[in-house]
Amino acid sequence: MADLVLVTGATGFVGSAVARKSIERGFRVRALVRPSSRRKNLDGLNCEIAEGDLREPASLAPATDGVRYVFHVAADYRLWARDPSEIIRNNRDGTKAMMEAAATAGVERVVYTSSVATLTPREDGSDADENDRAEKESAIGAYKQSKVVAEQVVAEMAAQGLPAIIVSPSTPIGPRDIRPTPTGRIIVEAARGHMPAYVETGLNLVHVDDVADGHLLALEKGRIGENYILGGHNVMLKDMLGEVARLTGRKPPRLGLPHAPLYPLAWVSERFAGITGKEPMLTLDALKMSKHKMFFSSAKARRELGYALRPWRLAVADAVNWFKVAGYLP
Repeated sequence: MADLVLVTGATGFVGSAVARKSIERGFRVRALVRPSSRRKNLDGLNCEIAEGDLREPASLAPATDGVRYVFHVAADYRLWARDPSEIIRNNRDGTKAMMEAAATAGVERVVYTSSVATLTPREDGSDADENDRAEKESAIGAYKQSKVVAEQVVAEMAAQGLPAIIVSPSTPIGPRDIRPTPTGRIIVEAARGHMPAYVETGLNLVHVDDVADGHLLALEKGRIGENYILGGHNVMLKDMLGEVARLTGRKPPRLGLPHAPLYPLAWVSERFAGITGKEPMLTLDALKMSKHKMFFSSAKARRELGYALRPWRLAVADAVNWFKVAGYLP
């Protein structure tokens, strides 16, 4: 009988890609799913469903029963919340609960999905790598802080014997971005013609399916306790928006905006979100982050895992096409 793997976050963007790749590789997949979660990303997948919640540790024991490997992909991926401490609690405590459940169940290997949010971009704009660690105090915003402390939990438990490998995706884009993610929202708004301008910043774009392949490679070849960046290509935001415009027959943005005048707009946007509860399109933390080029190197993953990636324009095209078919675009 095929080995059983547990995938947390399997209803989400990266998690659903990891679940699909695991099935392709011949694993039996069990998906940890909250009772209230939308399950559209699991449609057509041959996988077990284990209802549970990372905020309820007792619910994780049945989910890990008989499991050989765990992909802990689930995370509270919000750049804004009325109560920012909620994001930190969810990611830190949920990760700790999952790692403890995996240890109790005697799982052979855990692949934990961290993020390049735990790294500090280099001031000179060159590629940061796994050695550019961020501390909680220097991380911008609750999400980045939450991933720093959650990763520290995993690293400490790995040092004590938990067979965990850490992977850090950069900025995944592509199909099944159901929520969508902050970058997915930018792609949708650009495809709708709502992004006539841009700020001077850069990001590291990677196809979500390449990230999923990286998870399977880390399971197979990763060294316990090590961290591997699963990144893609360094791209200026202007160029990404231009590619979205080309794919959708729109005019590319020509106006580059300075950061300073946008801060009042972000402040108002957050105040309005505090009233409505709807996540703002522009946040103060996102503006602060955009001052840095979020460029990263995946050399270690390529060298040790055999990690490979497709061109970034194909990732953008797959994202735009999926948003069209899924009804996010006219």
